[in-house]
Amino acid sequence: MRSLPFARSIETRVRKGLVMLYSSSTRRMLVIALSLLVVMSVIITAGAYQQSPQSQKPQPPQQPPQKQEQKDKSKKDQRQGAVSDEQQPAPGEDTLRIDTQLVQLDVTVIDQANNPIYDLKKDDFSVFEDKIKQSIENVSREEVPISLGMVIDTSGSMRTKLQVVSDAARGLIKQLRNEDEAFVAQFKAEPELVQDFTRDKRELEDAIDNLYTSGGTSLLDAIVATADYAHEKASKQGQHRRRALIVISDGLEKNSSVKEKEVIEAMKEDEVQVYFVGFVDEDEEQKGLFGRSPAKKAKELLMRLADDSGGRAFFPKDISEMGAIATQIAKDLRTQYVISYYPTNEKRDGSFRSVRVVVDSRDRRRLIARTRLGYYARPAGAAAQAAGDRKLTGKAPEH
Repeated sequence: MRSLPFARSIETRVRKGLVMLYSSSTRRMLVIALSLLVVMSVIITAGAYQQSPQSQKPQPPQQPPQKQEQKDKSKKDQRQGAVSDEQQPAPGEDTLRIDTQLVQLDVTVIDQANNPIYDLKKDDFSVFEDKIKQSIENVSREEVPISLGMVIDTSGSMRTKLQVVSDAARGLIKQLRNEDEAFVAQFKAEPELVQDFTRDKRELEDAIDNLYTSGGTSLLDAIVATADYAHEKASKQGQHRRRALIVISDGLEKNSSVKEKEVIEAMKEDEVQVYFVGFVDEDEEQKGLFGRSPAKKAKELLMRLADDSGGRAFFPKDISEMGAIATQIAKDLRTQYVISYYPTNEKRDGSFRSVRVVVDSRDRRRLIARTRLGYYARPAGAAAQAAGDRKLTGKAPEH
C-alpha cells in the first residue's frame, strides 16, 4: 500500500512537467508566429511601395538589335558632322553633339634634291592647324585613282611650242590608268573646255590634236575656271577625292581679269593641287637690264602657285625630259601620303584654317612636306562656293 502514494507522486510530477513543457512550447510557437507575421508585413509593405506610381521609375525599352545598330551608326555619322533631325536635342535638353569632320591632307615629301621620299611612318609627321599641334589619326600611302584636268596654253606666245606641248600632253595621257579620269581645257584670251571628264584615252588624244594657237594669255583666269570646274564636277558626280590640274604654259600672263591672290583663294576653295610644266625660255629669263625679265617673273609665278596648292613646278630644258616629268607627276599624285586627323577646333564656322605639315627625319635629312595651305571649316554637307562667274566656255562633246 506504500507504493500508491509514491505512484501518485510520480503522476503528479509528470503532469506538472507536461504542463510546463506545453507552456514553454506554446510560448516559443507564439514568438515564432509573431516573428513570421512581422517579416511578412515588411515584405508586403515593401512590395506595395515598389508598385506605387510615385516611386516606380520607368525602365527604358530594350532596343532591338537593328535599332541599336542604327543608333551606333548615327553616333559615327555625328562625329563626321552629319546630324539628322532625329538627332537634334529637344528644347531645354543639354546634349553633347560632336560634328567635327575628319581632315585629310594629301602630302608629298621631297628631299633637298627634289627627290620624293616614300618610306616615312606616322611618327615622322607632325601637323599644325592654326599653329596648334594636332593628334594624327592615321597616315597611309596608297595608290588611288585620280581626277585630272589638263589645262594647255594655246595663246599666240605658244605658237612655236605647240607641238612640244601636245607631245607632253600625250605623254601624260599615257600615264593614266583605267580608273583615272581627265578633262582637257585650253586657254587663250579666255579658258575653254575642249573635252569633258572621260576615261577614254583616245578621246583625250583627239582633243589634244584639235588644239590651235591664237590670241592673248589668260593664265590666271584659266586656273580659277578649271579649278572651279573640277571641284563642281567632283561634288555633283562623286568623282575621285584626289583632284589635280596639270597646267602646261610658258607662264607669260597678259590678259587675266583676276590677280594672283584670287587664284590662291580659288585653289583653297576648290581643294585642288596644281602641277605646272613651264616652257620658259632660258635665254629670255636672263634678260632684263632693269629688274627681272618677263620670263623670270613667269617662272617665279608658276613656282609660287604650285607651292601654294601643294603641287610642283617643272621646267624642262628639252622635250626628251617630258617622259620622266609625266611619270613623276603621275607617281606623285597616285602615291602621296594621306594624313588624317580630327581638328581640336570643332567649330564649323566657315573660317579658313591654315595647315602646316612638318617631317622629323630620323637620319637628319632635311625633308620638305608639300600640301595645301589649309581648308575652310564649313558645316557638314556644305559645298565650297564657286569663285564668281568665271566658268569654262565652250561645250564638251556629248557621248
